Formats: sequence, C-alpha cells, structure tokens
Amino acid sequence: MTYQLLFGFLLAVIVASMAWYFNSLSKSGALGAVLIGTVIFGLGGWKWAIILLTFFISSSMLSRMFSNRKTGLSEKFEKGSQRDMSQVLANGGIAAIFTIMHFFFPSESWPWTGFIASMAAVNADTWATELGVLNPGPPRLMTNFKKVEKGTSGAISLVGTLASFLGASLVAIIAIFLMPVDDPILLYCIISISGILGSGFDSLLGSTIQAIYRCPACNKETERHPLHSCGTETTLIRGLKWLNNDLVNAGCAFAGPFFALLFLWIVR
Repeated sequence: MTYQLLFGFLLAVIVASMAWYFNSLSKSGALGAVLIGTVIFGLGGWKWAIILLTFFISSSMLSRMFSNRKTGLSEKFEKGSQRDMSQVLANGGIAAIFTIMHFFFPSESWPWTGFIASMAAVNADTWATELGVLNPGPPRLMTNFKKVEKGTSGAISLVGTLASFLGASLVAIIAIFLMPVDDPILLYCIISISGILGSGFDSLLGSTIQAIYRCPACNKETERHPLHSCGTETTLIRGLKWLNNDLVNAGCAFAGPFFALLFLWIVR
C-alpha cells in the first residue's frame, strides 16, 4: 500500500504539473489536484484514476476549445477557467471520500458506484457549462423558464442539457468497460441519470439560493464578489451570501452518488 500511495502521489504530481503548465490549474489548484489525485490514484488504483482523468482532461479540453465563446461572459462567473484549490476540492472531494470508503470496504461495490456517479455529475455539469454557450438562443432560468443572458447561474438550454447527458454517459460507459457488471445497461442508466440529476441540482441551487450579486456600474448580475470585473463593489440581490459557486459544485458532486445509491437501493 505504501508503494501504491507513493506511485499515486508521483502520478498526481505529474498530472497537476502539466495542468498548471498549460494554465488549466492555478498553483493552489495544482496543490489541490495533487491531494485529490494521491487519494484516488493511491487508494483506488488505475481504474479509479482513469475515471478522474476522464473528467479532468475532457473538461479542460472543452474549456480551452470554447474559451472564445465565453470571453464576453467572464464577468458573470465567479472565477475564470483556471481552477483553484477550492474548485478542485469541490469537484473531486466527494469522489475522494468514496475512494477512502473503498479502502475500508474493499469487497463492497457501493463505493465504486458512488465514485463514478460523483464523477458523472461533475462531468455532466462541466460539459453543460462549457457547451451550453453554443446554444443558438438564450437559455431559460430553471425555476420559471424565463429567458436570461448566457452564463446566468441556474440557466438551462437544449444544448446544455444534451451536453450534460453526454458528459455523464461518457463516465458511465468508461466505468462499465473498466469494471464489468452483470447488468451493464442498468448501471449505465443509473449513472447517466444520476449524473444529469446532479447537474440539474446544481442548476436548481444556482437559480434559487446561490449568492448572486449585481454590479451597480454595469447593471449586470454576477457571481463575483466583493468586486466585479470592472472593479466596482457588487451588492447581493438574491441567495445566501455564504453559498458560492464552489459549494454549489460540491452539491452537484454529492447529488450524483445520492441519486445513484438511492436508485440501486430501489431496484435491489
């Protein structure tokens, strides 16, 4: 186990260093990635590592591919495309906890299910965010379906929803190939649906209780606080002040395995 943890640490350092070099992670984000990667690579093994890398590589590629589409939307997002430690922990922390559970309960299947469901949820949410900007028309707020500007927290669109499904499905399919089960169709459906529901939970929080601010100078809604991208101090207009985007992402990462394990309990 010591050698496996050491190997996991070295692999995590290599991946995090490359991500930092290509500006996908900040310095703090690279440190967070080393922490999460060491746990998942070291305690889970190569199959768990592949799932984590699937999320990280695909989300980073999409972020870079469509960064020009998001240039005008950066004022809305709390942070840029370069992930910091809190973002890394929000997206990977729940998955790391399930990996630790696997270490203590190696003969049980539920830690693996919870792990891939969490990864499916954050992958679905990231794909929806990155590809949703390609929707030809404005998105609609999840709670009342009113048209809103692209990049608005809690907004959904047809392209974003399809991207969410594809992001969750990718994780589900790879997981089935890595760890064959007696009923792969059932597992695929459970993980894909749970991933979409996790992403939907993220949108629900974003449209209801996530902290949203307004810039009085630009007269625009934003997640940024205390200062907008223009340098003006923003004021809270709705939501809970302590519920920022990182906590919403953590909620998404938790909702995925919650629904997956609930579905498994129902069908069994």
